[in-house]
Amino acid sequence: MIKQTLTSPAAAPAIGPYSPAVQTERLVFFSGQVPFDSSGAVVGETAADQARQALGNLQHLLQAGALTSHAIVKTTIFLTDMNDFAAVNDVYAEFFEKPYPARSTVAVAALPKGVKVEIEAIAMRE
Repeated sequence: MIKQTLTSPAAAPAIGPYSPAVQTERLVFFSGQVPFDSSGAVVGETAADQARQALGNLQHLLQAGALTSHAIVKTTIFLTDMNDFAAVNDVYAEFFEKPYPARSTVAVAALPKGVKVEIEAIAMRE
């Protein structure tokens, strides 16, 4: 099995000992994307703004792997406040089209650097 790391200078840098994305021959696993810009600064005050940045980071990594959002088959959204679910859902709908990926949304006690949203994904190459 071939395992290769995907990175993008336009995406948020890793803040620990992990790869932003790892691809195999058919699957690409995207680490949780948080609302950091390419310098590592938090972007956005609201959960919606932070979700938009996190999904933008995911988009940069998809492009680095020559993929589009259509390749994503599963996402997981982590929220520090489930009251933000509807606002994040609206932003999510801007990024994905039908048929939507399978998805889980999970409430968590905290996320790195106090952000409100983290989004991870799995994509499949055709």
